[in-house]
Amino acid sequence: MKQFNKIVQKTARYFQLGEFSAETKHVWLVCHGYGQLASYFLKKFECIAAPDTVIIAPEGLHRFYVDGTGGRVGASWMTKEDRLDDIRDYIYFLDELDVTIFANLGGKLGGKEVSYHVLGFSQGGATVARWLATSKLPVDTLILWCAFFPPDVEWNTNSAGTQTQTHIVLASDDVYISEADAEKQLQQLRDAGVSFTTHRFEGKHTVDAEMLKRLAAELHGH
Repeated sequence: MKQFNKIVQKTARYFQLGEFSAETKHVWLVCHGYGQLASYFLKKFECIAAPDTVIIAPEGLHRFYVDGTGGRVGASWMTKEDRLDDIRDYIYFLDELDVTIFANLGGKLGGKEVSYHVLGFSQGGATVARWLATSKLPVDTLILWCAFFPPDVEWNTNSAGTQTQTHIVLASDDVYISEADAEKQLQQLRDAGVSFTTHRFEGKHTVDAEMLKRLAAELHGH
């Protein structure tokens, strides 16, 4: 048996909170975790919504029923099946979305005029890490929330995007990341010479609203 892969056209979707305008000062691109939908994930960021802020949540290209053959639907960025093709597909999607964001802002993205923050939660963390490792984008801040760099991304002082501020947000009661695993990952980043800031909150594997508000206030200079 032989396998053949063919590139086809596919419709990808994303959701947006806030409107682009001359007053826009901050853009957030936020990627959900496994089994979530972008529209519901974006609701977690309503607590940092502001007239000068636009928040965009792209959705993984694979949707499925979370339990059985009906009911709640979730999305995934990739699985172990044909993973390299899935990675290429979502990197292309995020690159195209980035072009759209640039166009809406007249090219003013990244830096003093409009700050650009990229956040990845759980599986979305690996997603944005792979994306930024292969793309030269003017990203001011990379936030890995309940996530770390995936093993296939060697993030060091020579990596694309390491001039951005890197923030790692960890939960006290994360069923997917033990304290020992977290410290091991953090030490690997230190050994690689990566500059980063660690934030910790009391809670489980989720986007905590109070932690998010504190981080946004710090990044927005409030």
